[in-house]
Amino acid sequence: MDKIRIGIPRGLFYQEFHTKWRYFFEHLGCEVIESEKTNQQVIKNGKRLANDEMCLSFQTYLGHVTSLKGKVDYIIVPRIDNYGTDLQTCTNFLAAYDIVKNLIDVPLLNYNIDYENHETEKKGFFKMGRQLSKSYSEIRKAYSLACKMDKMIRNKKISKNYNRMSSSGFKVLVVGHSYTIHDDYFMRPIADQIEKNSGVLIYSDEFDESVTRKASKKYSRELYWKYQKEAIGSIALLENQIDGVIFISTFPCGPDSLVNELVMRKIHLPHLNLVIDDMDATAGIETRIESFMDMLYER
Repeated sequence: MDKIRIGIPRGLFYQEFHTKWRYFFEHLGCEVIESEKTNQQVIKNGKRLANDEMCLSFQTYLGHVTSLKGKVDYIIVPRIDNYGTDLQTCTNFLAAYDIVKNLIDVPLLNYNIDYENHETEKKGFFKMGRQLSKSYSEIRKAYSLACKMDKMIRNKKISKNYNRMSSSGFKVLVVGHSYTIHDDYFMRPIADQIEKNSGVLIYSDEFDESVTRKASKKYSRELYWKYQKEAIGSIALLENQIDGVIFISTFPCGPDSLVNELVMRKIHLPHLNLVIDDMDATAGIETRIESFMDMLYER
């Protein structure tokens, strides 16, 4: 009997969940197929489906979903609303399933995360397992293994991030969503320019989330977006240990534009705000980063 093929789009939710998804589905006997890495064609395909109000990251995500069409039995597209009252997510995370369902004719595997209404991640994984006709025992074992492996890999990333702090060079905290700052298509030209100018990259999303959320209160106690809390909390956590901050977001991200502006007014560190709307030409970005690194050198 052929294995069920599960498609994972390399965008939006990918960096945060792909480890857990892969181990879960593979333990259930499925074959996991990821979309190709982000490239210009993926983005163009996504833009054809998107409207002008969708950020570049979501447009890219639609391109990744499209690239899996006809190659898999299911494409996983969750609906992630919140992790509690003060841990809300972006509206794109909430609307992703409905948008994909209405725009792209592909078979979807879906679960909800809405802790305010008691819809937990665990319940969601059990729902998917049952949709694949797996037993509760099989699902329980697969989910337990997936969580264990995800935690182990996550802890390794956190440890590696802290180890970079002891490296020689200018410590530059890169603040942004994981689906942007860990996507080579968007990040590689930026990372190369930082490293070329004696910079060491520290990533805002590779710290203990509970620690960064708590630290974020230094800048705002009213903030209710989960990912923005964790991002600005990393600045508060490292403010006395880093040389500068680079904010990276994709146009037009509403939460980022509001929160980054708020934090830039409050921090006492050299900072640069990069808003990506196209990567066809990177000369402008490279020039700005080079100037920023020169400023760190002159301090």
